[in-house]
Parts: sequence; C-alpha cells; structure tokens
Amino acid sequence: MDDILDLESFPLHDLESRAGRVLVARCQRELAETGMFNLDGLVRSEALARCVDEVVPELERNAHTHIQLHNIYFQKHVEGIDPDHPAMRQSLTSNRKICGDQMEGFVLTRIYEWPPLAVFLAKVMSKPVLYIMEDPLARVNVMTYTQGEALNWHFDRSEFTTTLLIQAAGAGGEFQYRSDLRSDDDPNYEGVARLLDDEDEGVRSIRLTAGTLNVFRGKNTAHRVTAIEGGRERIIAVFSYYEQPGVNFSEVDRIKFYGRGT
Repeated sequence: MDDILDLESFPLHDLESRAGRVLVARCQRELAETGMFNLDGLVRSEALARCVDEVVPELERNAHTHIQLHNIYFQKHVEGIDPDHPAMRQSLTSNRKICGDQMEGFVLTRIYEWPPLAVFLAKVMSKPVLYIMEDPLARVNVMTYTQGEALNWHFDRSEFTTTLLIQAAGAGGEFQYRSDLRSDDDPNYEGVARLLDDEDEGVRSIRLTAGTLNVFRGKNTAHRVTAIEGGRERIIAVFSYYEQPGVNFSEVDRIKFYGRGT
C-alpha cells in the first residue's frame, strides 16, 4: 500500500508508533473542535492519476444520473415539524455516480478495503471496531459534478462520513459545513431555517485538494458542496463503514440512490 498512500506522513499502518499516536491525537482534536479532520495528500500523485484513469471511463459509459429535489433531511415527512416550515424547504441535487460493484480491483476499492484504514478510523472515532460495508452497490461510490451541479444542504444518516477527493473542480465546488447544527435531543428547526436563509454565521468553507481524505460528523453537521463552475469536473469517492458487519441497504434505498436494486 506504500505505493498508493503516503504512509511516511500518515502512518496508518503503525498507530502505536510515536508518529502514529501523534496523528491519531491530532485527528481526534480536530474532530472535537471542528467536527472534521483531513489527511491532505494521503494518496500519492501517481496513484491518484490511476484512480482518475480507472473511474472516468466508467463514469462516462455507465454512470447513474441522480437528480433529486429534496429537503435537508432527505425525507418527505419529519415527525414534529410542519411540512410548510422553512426548515423543510427543498433544493436540487444532481450528479452522476458509479457503485462499488463497478469498481472491482480499482485502486479506490483497494484503499477502502485495506484493513488498517478501518482500524485508524475506529481509533480516531473512539469505536471498538469498524467494518467495511457488505452492500455491493453502496460500499464505495464515486460521484462527479459538472458545471452548475451541486450537492445541496443535507444531514447524513450515518454518524460520520469518509470521502476521498479524486479531482477538484476548476472553480466552485467548495465544501461548506455547519458543525453541530442539531443534536439527538434538539432538532433545532429554527436554526436549520436560518442556515437555509444564509443567516448562519457558523458556516465554514474549505476547498479540498485532490488526494485528501476527509472525515466529518455528518449526522448532526449540515453540509453541502457549492455549484461547480467551469469545465473541470469534481470527482469524489465516498467510503462507507459501520460498527457492525454485514450491513446492506434495502432494495428501495438502492433504487432511490443508484437507479437499480442489484
């Protein structure tokens, strides 16, 4: 894996070493302070080029075009809130994506399935263990956004989200997030409405560089990717890990997100 990942700068395979302990402590601190951490340049440039070479033809030939009008919750009905509440307003997300079963043997899949990565994530997140996902479609996804396309404000269903940016957009495509906008005890509907009105001063923006692994708490942190500008696409991979083995999406969810059940 050393030919793919910069394990000198990020010793994911040796967390008990001094450098490994420092890395874990740094990521835990940033996660507590901002709700996310980044491993900037984790994937070596040669391997990153291979990632692009592998996924782009599949994206061009066999991608599923996903266009969805949605609210921040990705739910038609949310218990405890009126459908006309400002927090329930809708926005458009559009992209093209390929699934895990379309990337067997790809560099991205090798990174995702590399056991030390799951061990590292579990340690930073203070979890006993994390497992790769069994679902052949949902385990690894690659999404591309072209000019005018965006991923609009939403909360994730999982506690945290792991992404790897493969190619940055020429312009636009900024990752924006609002940490701890809600909690398990407080849905903060009024705060959500302020966010959607662009009145929340707690929103932060970062522009990730290609090859960066980004991990953030997406369940209670609202986030979006701004519209792409120019001709260079934004291409990003999403890795799914769970605290229990054997996780699969339902057929309904697969059709909803990927356009097919199997």
